[in-house]
Amino acid sequence: ANAAALGERLVERGFELVSGGTDNHLILVDLRNTHQDLSGKEAEEALEAAAITVNKNTVPQETRSPLVTSGLRIGTPALTTRGMGVKEMIAIADWIAEILDSPGEQQARTRVKALVRELCEDFPLYPELTQT
Repeated sequence: ANAAALGERLVERGFELVSGGTDNHLILVDLRNTHQDLSGKEAEEALEAAAITVNKNTVPQETRSPLVTSGLRIGTPALTTRGMGVKEMIAIADWIAEILDSPGEQQARTRVKALVRELCEDFPLYPELTQT
């Protein structure tokens, strides 16, 4: 459900998913038709600067080098492990869209990075180890 929600929101935000969606925990975004000037590598780096971890990935009929790529692979297992749900997936998809729609904008990166940090604090990886 989490990957589907994240993928659906990305589609609503104008992104194209390989195979139109997902039936598992992975989403593959094809940037060629929606963000032609942005490579998978550049997208990965922009999102990393905002504390969102994804991987550049080749897509079907790839035209770029495997070191650059035209796609992004997004996985949801770490988010689900923390207890995040559909509401959080929608927010994360919006943050991904905000960064990739303006990948060089430092203010957006800083703002999203703070939101990611806050979300991670709300959903600690091992809450039983959190000191009170």
